[in-house]
Amino acid sequence: MTSTARSAEDHHDGAPRTPQLRLVHDAVPVDVDAAADAVRALLRALGQDIDSEHLADTPRRVAAAYAELLTCGPFTLTTFPNDDRYDELVLVREVPFRSLCEHHLLPFHGVAHVGYLPAERIVGLSKLARVVEHFSRGLQVQERLTQQIADCLQSNLHARGVAVVLEAEHMCMSLRGVRAAGTRTVTSALLGLHREHPATRAEFFALAGIGR
Repeated sequence: MTSTARSAEDHHDGAPRTPQLRLVHDAVPVDVDAAADAVRALLRALGQDIDSEHLADTPRRVAAAYAELLTCGPFTLTTFPNDDRYDELVLVREVPFRSLCEHHLLPFHGVAHVGYLPAERIVGLSKLARVVEHFSRGLQVQERLTQQIADCLQSNLHARGVAVVLEAEHMCMSLRGVRAAGTRTVTSALLGLHREHPATRAEFFALAGIGR
């Protein structure tokens, strides 16, 4: 889960302070030592020789890898006044992301296309990629991840429209079950004008390269 806290817009030495949003994960920190013990027990249950020299450091490596995928530190989402009243689409295409499927603990990875129609405020472009990274850390399903990114931007930018599309390959489909290697799942979350106006929605999909 994620909690948000917006700093008050005030003045310091006569200069206005930029409103910021701090995103913070509520998740309990990963206990790497306990995770390594669990990996060791799993390897034993799977019939692997945990006394093998090749597997000696595997539990620690696996625990560290999962800790990296599940942990995202807080960051500040900085916004700025839209002084020039820019009212056209702002779009960042093909933001790479990776996450963990909560059903199989296998990775899924791909790219995100994130766009919004500014109102009173705009956001630093790199922060759009940081929002994607923030919500992709942890156990996820692609549908929820897509919606979380869109909801975060809409609730904190109060944009006239927000559009998010994720394209991802899921290892739980590629490596097991149907074994459909190379198959990509596409999900979208459209808010405001991007949901209500077909022309606005079509512009986003066209500029994002969706459907080509």
